[in-house]
Amino acid sequence: MAVKISRLDDRLIHGQVVTSWLTSFGIQQIIIVSSRVAGDEVQEAVLKMSVPGDTKLRIFTPERFLEIALNKPINRETLLLFDSVYDIEKVVQGGYHLEKLNIGGLRLIEGRTQLTKQLSVTEEERACFKRLLEKGVDIEIRMVPSDQKIMLKEVI
Repeated sequence: MAVKISRLDDRLIHGQVVTSWLTSFGIQQIIIVSSRVAGDEVQEAVLKMSVPGDTKLRIFTPERFLEIALNKPINRETLLLFDSVYDIEKVVQGGYHLEKLNIGGLRLIEGRTQLTKQLSVTEEERACFKRLLEKGVDIEIRMVPSDQKIMLKEVI
């Protein structure tokens, strides 16, 4: 499998993703798995403009991603990008093996409690993360590759 990194970031594609993660991992393709973004023509257009010209971008719902990924190997060096822990859980429950997950950020908004500088969660999101940890997903919090890793299991 050519997925180099799986990342959760509610901002999806932004400067840190483009300048740090794509370069550090030699990413050729970004696959966004998002119930919120897939099918939203405006959001998809904005995201496509944010990606360097030599990087392919695909956007799928979790269900469509599973249909494809479970039947056809990913061959390009890929960043698998999510904006919701719920979509990650759908993908894992659907049979996709996610060994590691990087959390780049879930912003502090009303209803969330801040766990670290980069990560704030609702009680439902906390429970979802705990279920992913129980399933054996190794989850780290790190905004850019050069940052010190914080293991989610230590702060959840």
